[in-house]
Amino acid sequence: MSWFRWYRRFWKYMPPPMPYYPPPYPYQPPPTQQQQTQQQTQPTPQYPPYPPMPYFMPPPPPMTPEEELAMLEDYKKALEEDLRDLQDELRSVEERIKELKEIIKQRKSGPQF
Repeated sequence: MSWFRWYRRFWKYMPPPMPYYPPPYPYQPPPTQQQQTQQQTQPTPQYPPYPPMPYFMPPPPPMTPEEELAMLEDYKKALEEDLRDLQDELRSVEERIKELKEIIKQRKSGPQF
């Protein structure tokens, strides 16, 4: 089973994307006169803050047979619709191939100037 069919089949059960929260910056009190002189002589390195902890959803509860049946029936309908679309596309491609072959055949057999 290709990835897009698997994704389409199980999209309902995928966890939502992780929300992005900008990392919080560490609190620094305003410098006093004494600290300003110290900072001028010895700068303190700034480390980037840690990223937020990832949020993982718990796995979905196991499906009941009724839910699985409904899901598989929906999946079957989607596959049948895709199959019809592909068959229509194949027919149109075959017709175009025939048209092009006829055009080439007419050029070869037609009058040449």
